[in-house]
Amino acid sequence: MARNRYDVDETLEDHFDINQLKRLGGYVKPYLGKMFFIMVLMLSSSALTMLIPKFVQLEMDRYIPQKDMNGIIRLVIYTFLIVLYSVICMWLKIDQMTKVGQDIIHEIREDLFAHLQELPFSYYDERPHGKIQVRVVNYVNNLSDLLSNGILNTITDLCNLIFILIFMFCTSPKLTWICLCGLPVLIIYVVVLKRKQRASWQLQSNKQSNLNAYIAESINGIRVTQAFVREKENIKIFNSLSMSYRKAWLKAVYYNFMMSPMVDLISVITTSFVYVVGVSCILGGGRSGVTVGVLVMFTAYISRFWQPINTIAGFYNSVLTAISYLERIFETIDEPVEVTDAPDAVEMPEIRGTVDFDHVTFSYEDGIPILKDVSFHVDQGQTIAIVGPTGAGKTTIVNLLSRFYNTDSGCVRIDGQDISKVTLHSLRTQMGVMMQDSFIFSGTIMDNIRYGNKTATDEEVIRAAKTVRAHDFIMQMEDGYQTQVNERGSRLSVGQRQLISFARALLNDPAILILDEATSSIDTETEIALQKGLDELLKGRTSFIIAHRLSTIQGADRIMYVDNGNIMEAGSHEELLARKGLYYDLYMSQYQG
Repeated sequence: MARNRYDVDETLEDHFDINQLKRLGGYVKPYLGKMFFIMVLMLSSSALTMLIPKFVQLEMDRYIPQKDMNGIIRLVIYTFLIVLYSVICMWLKIDQMTKVGQDIIHEIREDLFAHLQELPFSYYDERPHGKIQVRVVNYVNNLSDLLSNGILNTITDLCNLIFILIFMFCTSPKLTWICLCGLPVLIIYVVVLKRKQRASWQLQSNKQSNLNAYIAESINGIRVTQAFVREKENIKIFNSLSMSYRKAWLKAVYYNFMMSPMVDLISVITTSFVYVVGVSCILGGGRSGVTVGVLVMFTAYISRFWQPINTIAGFYNSVLTAISYLERIFETIDEPVEVTDAPDAVEMPEIRGTVDFDHVTFSYEDGIPILKDVSFHVDQGQTIAIVGPTGAGKTTIVNLLSRFYNTDSGCVRIDGQDISKVTLHSLRTQMGVMMQDSFIFSGTIMDNIRYGNKTATDEEVIRAAKTVRAHDFIMQMEDGYQTQVNERGSRLSVGQRQLISFARALLNDPAILILDEATSSIDTETEIALQKGLDELLKGRTSFIIAHRLSTIQGADRIMYVDNGNIMEAGSHEELLARKGLYYDLYMSQYQG
């Protein structure tokens, strides 16, 4: 997938793989019993409806010439009963297969979403979120018709085709062979068209993905767009992407629609020849056994013969379309989960709080290391502040401690335990993390604070909010803790969002607390009040604080200055000032005068 670009098509280097359909069959397998029952109903209905043209032939060749009204009435009653049975079978098929199709789609989407929950940060760092979203929603939805109707209809119509051919050969082998002459032409046409169809649907899915990615990006950045008056430029970009999608969609549909007219054309030509031969036989005295009734019955069978072929051709189109989406869906499901439990992973014991980085090297991209052979030791209960210029690797250190990424080399240990050897759940449930992005979910403020600890009581939520000095502003809102907030917390100030995220992190009562720019958007007065609550909270708890505002970390047990992937200096606030090194320069740049 293209790296963070809405204007670059995704590429799939693999050729058509029948295993994609086999994997889809794995989702279909649990429903085979229900599908078999519906298929039996549809086949019995189809077999019975094959008798209706025979009834017409009997009426025309026997009952009407003999003026046998009782025979005609019987056939009418039989026809009515057959049609009624067919209607009931069709209703059951639509009802049950719609449910089956949606159940399968739900399972595919559930597997896809569950896998996305496990993929590492690196996966989302490299991909436009809109291109991920389109796979979960649009691509899976596009399989609906194939799963709800396509598979069963095709199997049923294949069986119907056999029934029809049996009736046709029993009626007139000569006319049947004339009808079958068009099939080789259709098969050649399908083979030639297949490659163009698949390529066109892949292109269409690319353009749809690009458009969705840009829409998602534009919505997330709407405030910046309006602030810089970029509306017209964005509309131009959107129109360009939308027109590309429109052009690709029309081309794909064009190739799809080329199938049905060809079937109709071959049907009309073969039917015309059947009429010519049939009428010639009738005019010749009927020595071949072709009567007016037989010809009428046979032409009825011809229309039924090409109808399932048309359905099968439509199914073929649906399969080619679905393949372009299945490739994208299974590509995502097959994306390796780089950060996962080792086969022999054990539960992390209750964390006391000692931390060791042992010659850790890490890079987001091959050949561009962010951390280079970093080593340090932290005792239980210490507060460690990490400072340094932007991009120096500060956030990377705490991300490795939470094991959001795996190290390239070296080892991270907590209480002497290599964290790559323990389960992620047992590790992260004992850590509290507040990141730079104070993400707020749609729901109440109470729900947002309780997000990481669903068993917490209201009293515990309120206590955490009071600790971080969020309680007062929450109570000033119209419904207090039950106030509804929008996705990303658009009703809240940046500082309020950070305080709620802070309370969320603290509610877990973590053994190790990580604060990544936790107070960057809090005013000075709130920061002073917050610091008083944190001083009590941090006692006996190992903490890592990343901060640009040095006023928040002067009381830390140790301050590490990180730059160029290494720890350049480490010591207390007073020790580092006395050295008059990098930390001293940073401090003086903030407090000069």
